Amino acid sequence: MGQSPSAALDRENSFSDRFGFFSSSFVSSDGFPDEFVGNRDYTAEIPDDCLAHVFQFLSPGDRNRCSLVCKRWLCVDGWSRHRFSLNAQSEIVASLPSLFTRFDSVTKLTLRCSRKSISLNDDALVMISTLCRNLERLKLRGCREISDKGMLAFAQNSKYLRKFSCGSCMFGARALNAVLDYCTNLEELSVKRLRGIHDGAEAIGPGAAASSLKTICLKELVNGQSFEPLVVGAKNLKALKIIHCLGDWDRVLELIGNRNRSQKENLYLNNYDSNGSNDHLMEIHLERLQVSDAGLSAISKCTKIQSLHILKSPECSNYGLVCVAEHCKLLKKLHVDGWRANRIGDEGLAAVAKHCPNLEELVLVGVNATYLSLEAIASNCSKLERLALCGSGTIGNAEIVCIAAKCMALKKLCIKGCPISDIAIEALGSGCPSLTKIKLRKCRGVSCEAGEWLREQRGSLVINMDTCEIDGGFEASVSNGGIHEAGMDYPQVVGQVTTGDASTSSNGGLALLRSKFGLFASRNLVACTFRRWTYGDDTSNSNL
Repeated sequence: MGQSPSAALDRENSFSDRFGFFSSSFVSSDGFPDEFVGNRDYTAEIPDDCLAHVFQFLSPGDRNRCSLVCKRWLCVDGWSRHRFSLNAQSEIVASLPSLFTRFDSVTKLTLRCSRKSISLNDDALVMISTLCRNLERLKLRGCREISDKGMLAFAQNSKYLRKFSCGSCMFGARALNAVLDYCTNLEELSVKRLRGIHDGAEAIGPGAAASSLKTICLKELVNGQSFEPLVVGAKNLKALKIIHCLGDWDRVLELIGNRNRSQKENLYLNNYDSNGSNDHLMEIHLERLQVSDAGLSAISKCTKIQSLHILKSPECSNYGLVCVAEHCKLLKKLHVDGWRANRIGDEGLAAVAKHCPNLEELVLVGVNATYLSLEAIASNCSKLERLALCGSGTIGNAEIVCIAAKCMALKKLCIKGCPISDIAIEALGSGCPSLTKIKLRKCRGVSCEAGEWLREQRGSLVINMDTCEIDGGFEASVSNGGIHEAGMDYPQVVGQVTTGDASTSSNGGLALLRSKFGLFASRNLVACTFRRWTYGDDTSNSNL
């Protein structure tokens, strides 16, 4: 594919000269053997649509090289390239007409500019809007020369825009209101570190896009409260993400909750189906916000929520989580980062276990849960597939043994910074029959030998462990093997070993573990393992 037709023809001519003894029955009408006819373009029989589909599997660099093969490939690559990313410096303005003349079917455009460079300005953005009439997605990053005026003109020319994302730009509320007024098909809006929005800025939204907007994401905004009309007025909003935005957000959440309750009452009074997909939020992400139990209580009125993230919001407590659990019974994903405030624990999690039987994913960070709540979740949430327990001083061997015995559907387990030991690892060796991946981090009570033993017990299980910093014998074996001298760090334990059945006796299993993976044996095992990783053993490579 990479050589020119003339080069291929010269090569075939040389073959013909060297193998002139072929009989006429083996020679084509062009005078060349059938085996060596190379001046034919076999891709000519491939339709343009099929060729464009093949190009979609290539990286941008490979597509650029393919476009140099012939004029047809250049043309097909041009009209089939829908996603485009540009270094949006001011020097690129002169190349924009020719660039978008060739790539005239771009629907997804990303414009990025570093802090040390001057970005393209309003005129360039307006030019892009006239050249890309079918633009559906636009992402702006660091384009500080674009103002409200430029965004207004762009929005007027981009009526098909469905997704808009901006970050570290200088325009403000007027620009966003223009997008909301003119881009009536807008479905997703993401705003991060927008410099033009400050205290006293005009309100944003809801605009003409209020009926089509489905996702709003606000990150690191000084005056995020200016988005209140938009958030409350978006009638069909499905996902709301508010991350590290200043201000009191309880009021906004209360307005959202009251709106959803009133919509539900209207549907009931008019005999409409209350299970419709256009009347409630389904995903809420709250992170590093000034929000309290009042906000969580308001969220509980959005009864169709399936995914809830409460991260690093220390004013939230068990009371708010109980309110959510009692009313949001369709909850499937729950992430709680208690930020070690110790305000969310067994009471709130027990309510989740009681009222949310459809829970599939649970992430607890800095939450001091105990056997009481984890046993209830393991018993009642039979669909739980993904579980992460991080930074908790109360989650030990008893809790993991309970999870191993009762979480039959669990597929992925992550344990980080919890006081567990080899006893918990042994329980996982025979429990959680659906488990496919386990990640262990900063669990000092777990030995490396236990990880190796677990890999033997569960041949198909992928185990990811960090280095055993407290095991001096293991570190000595690594340095004695010469691994550090070769500049190779200890890799993560990711393996797949097929062995016999797991031991059914806990005491016998640990005794076997100690006897089989003693200090001397572990050194030989590690050295052998590193040899396989270093020299490319087939069994090791199949699992890395």
